Amino acid sequence: MNKPIFRREFLLASCAAAVAIPVFGRAGVSSSMRGSAPATPANNHARLFVGCCALSYKKYLDAGSMTMEDVFRKAVELGVHGVDVTTYWLKSTEPAYLTSLRHLAFKNGLAFSGAAIRTEMCQSDAAKRAEEVRKIQNWVDATQLLGASHLRVFGGDLPDGATSKQGIEWVVETMKPACEYAAQRGITLGMEDHHGITGRASTLLEILRRVDSPYAGVNLDISNFDTKSDEEQYSDIEACVPYATHVHIRDLFTETQRPIDLDRVWRLLVKGEYKGFVSAEYENEEDPMTGVPKLIEKIKVLCRKYSSA
Repeated sequence: MNKPIFRREFLLASCAAAVAIPVFGRAGVSSSMRGSAPATPANNHARLFVGCCALSYKKYLDAGSMTMEDVFRKAVELGVHGVDVTTYWLKSTEPAYLTSLRHLAFKNGLAFSGAAIRTEMCQSDAAKRAEEVRKIQNWVDATQLLGASHLRVFGGDLPDGATSKQGIEWVVETMKPACEYAAQRGITLGMEDHHGITGRASTLLEILRRVDSPYAGVNLDISNFDTKSDEEQYSDIEACVPYATHVHIRDLFTETQRPIDLDRVWRLLVKGEYKGFVSAEYENEEDPMTGVPKLIEKIKVLCRKYSSA
């Protein structure tokens, strides 16, 4: 039997549970949830799993000095539970390659917290929206081959001259068939608060309410809301937590570069009953080789403090 390529054993007792986490994370706004978040069970315990986004190593992936396999190696060295596969740096979408990554992760005790793609749903042209649906469907198939249960998508930027009402309509029109397709394969689509049409919680949650699918949720990036103050950031985070399907963690707000109170964020995750991955998405100025471990350590400390997993 061939040994894994990594030198260190990384067989985590919690990994079996972690693999299933994206399926059971807080789902989107279905008919049964519309209007309010679910009530907190009396015996609720937070279950938070440490993850790392491949994007954290963008500097080296862009330069070609790291591969996705190297990201897995780093994840093992750092002792995280799972990797978010940012698909920009996959060598191929051929089934043989994707299943080889799946096998490699399994042999080394790594789960996939999900996969991540760029999408531009906010399109006035119906033909372009149809192209986005096909693109998402193709990546849903790739995500299934990887063995992940979650795919991050973007709403996109509002075109010049378009209204928010129009933008919401276009995104909903794109998300509905995409979610129907994803549901057949057990994949949840997490729409990120990535500026543009999904820059605020109110608009993002309105889109999910109208999509009305348990296979649609929020890929919550805690640093990304388009707000005028840090307090509004925390307010939008709190609003989205009950519908979060994956959480991206940074320690600085994107626009202001002010520090994020991560302990406060973890309290919001517990309050909102989030169960799933909290994945480092590092883009600070410090080199990732030293910066990522520091962010991962912060996440570990908070997970030990607030999680029963």
